[in-house]
Amino acid sequence: MIEWLLEPLSYAFMVRGLLASLMVGVLCAVIGCYVVLRSMAFLGDALAHAILPGVAVAYLVGANLMVGALIAAIIVALMIGYFSRSGAVKEDTAIGILFAAALSLGVALISTIRTYAVDLSHILFGNVLGVSAENLWLTAAITVTVLVVLALLYRPFLVMSFDPVLAATLRMPRDLLRNLLLVLLSLTVVVSMQTVGIGLVAAMVVTPGATAYLLTRRLPSMMLVSAAVGAVSSVVGLYISYYANIASGAAVVLVATFFFLLAFFFAPQRGVLRQLRGVHASEN
Repeated sequence: MIEWLLEPLSYAFMVRGLLASLMVGVLCAVIGCYVVLRSMAFLGDALAHAILPGVAVAYLVGANLMVGALIAAIIVALMIGYFSRSGAVKEDTAIGILFAAALSLGVALISTIRTYAVDLSHILFGNVLGVSAENLWLTAAITVTVLVVLALLYRPFLVMSFDPVLAATLRMPRDLLRNLLLVLLSLTVVVSMQTVGIGLVAAMVVTPGATAYLLTRRLPSMMLVSAAVGAVSSVVGLYISYYANIASGAAVVLVATFFFLLAFFFAPQRGVLRQLRGVHASEN
């Protein structure tokens, strides 16, 4: 058993992949709690696909793909905040418009690259085993930055998520905080790009948080449980991808989904089986 666990770690690319997976799993899970509480799942998926233009431009000019994705994600996030700020356009409408526009621009740019099917496929589906030392350090820097900001602004984000009326009464800078949360989510999406790919990043942002929501009742405990689910899913998924020879991003998401299904059916308070037992008891 020990040999089975240590064998993948004898390769440098597996160690880098494991570190990247752990950081991404925890980061996605923590910020995913706000995504779940504020019903922003569609936004996470939109930002994931909106980074395509940045990836394509970075590829064309020979720049770092993560840097290009980061710039594109922040621009789209701020544009969503700007269009929906006045109330003339609802946030989901702004998300839909900019999501489609950015995705179309990305597809148009990528279609001009003759070798895009080979060179950019890992952006769509993830390639955690191909994480370079440079990308690992960038991932670490973004992870620490986002987690520190979330810790410093824990109370304002908490009030905004649970009681928007109180936030308005306290005259909190709601637009500023909302845009900042969008930027933090954008950073998270970009960091997750190489681990699970833009096609699956929304799942890693939402699924651990949704699992923790079923198991807890307070935000701090929800974040801890979500982070644990994200970390374990990343490690287990990476080992499965190594031994089963399947895509690492898909394996990680499937493990996270398995934990969600366990919570959905067996959670002590909110699980389906608990509710069915309650209904059966009330009928008797």
